[in-house]
Amino acid sequence: MKVQIIPGCIACGACVSINPDIFDMDEVAHVNQSKVAGHEDDCRAAAEACPVHVIKIME
Repeated sequence: MKVQIIPGCIACGACVSINPDIFDMDEVAHVNQSKVAGHEDDCRAAAEACPVHVIKIME
């Protein structure tokens, strides 16, 4: 699974609250792709929780 943050993040922190090992925040969210394996459900949950739908998942 590849997880990507596309332009438009509003830095709400929803993804970080779901899994801070995968997502981190400065001015916008970022993905630590090396930690995605084994946490696919958290990635899907973060994508669903994102209010601006900028977390894209490629299975």
